[in-house]
Amino acid sequence: METKSKNSRRTFMGAMLMGATASTLSLFTDPIYANVPSFDDKKMSEADAWFKKIKGTHRIVYDGSTPHDGFSIIWNWAFYLTNNETGSEDDDITAMTVLRHKAIPFALKSEVWKKYDLGEVFGVTDNATKAPSLRNPYYEPKEGDFPMPVIQGIKDMQARGAMFCVCNLALSVYSGVVSQKMGLDPKVVYQEWIDAVHPGIQLVPSGVWALGRAQEKGCGYIFASN
Repeated sequence: METKSKNSRRTFMGAMLMGATASTLSLFTDPIYANVPSFDDKKMSEADAWFKKIKGTHRIVYDGSTPHDGFSIIWNWAFYLTNNETGSEDDDITAMTVLRHKAIPFALKSEVWKKYDLGEVFGVTDNATKAPSLRNPYYEPKEGDFPMPVIQGIKDMQARGAMFCVCNLALSVYSGVVSQKMGLDPKVVYQEWIDAVHPGIQLVPSGVWALGRAQEKGCGYIFASN
C-alpha cells in the first residue's frame, strides 16, 4: 500500500513539476495521455548512478527548457572554455545541460527529426535552408549551425566530460501530441523517440527532477537563455 502511494505521488509530482506552460499541462486531461509511461526502478537506478559522474571543483547545470538557438549547448561549451582559460583542466569541471520541455529534440537522432518534422514542431530553423530543420543541428553541428565555428556540439562536449540528460515526461507528452496529429499509436511513437536518444544522453524522470539532483550534487543553476 505504501509503495503504491509513493509511486502515485511520484507520478503526480512529475507531471506538475515538469516545468511546462499551462497549455502543455492541459494536455494531461486528454485521454490519450492517461497512461504516461512510468519511470520504473531500473530507469531510476540508472539515472541515480549517472549523477554520480558529476566531478571536479567547478560544477554548473544549465536549464535548457526551449531551443534558444542552441544556447543550452553553447553555454556548456563556454563554461569549459573559460575555466580552461583560467587554469582548470576538463577533469576538474562538470557542466550539465538538462534538455526539457521544448528543448528535448536536441537529445534525439536526426532520423526522428526528419520523420516527425521536429524542426517545425519545436520551432527550430536550419540556418542553411532557413526552413524548419530536418536534422539535429547541435549534436554534431555543421558549419553555420552555431554562431562561431569553434563551438563544440553535444557529442564533442560529452567526450570532454560534459553531461546531458533529457526529460522522460516531456518526451512522453510531446510524442503523444505528434502521434495524435499524425494518427499514430502514441506508445509506438514514444518508444521510437526513446530509442532515438543519442548515446550517453541520460533519460531522467523529468527535467526539473534532474535540475534538483544536480544542485544537490553541488552544481550551480543557470537558466540557459540567450
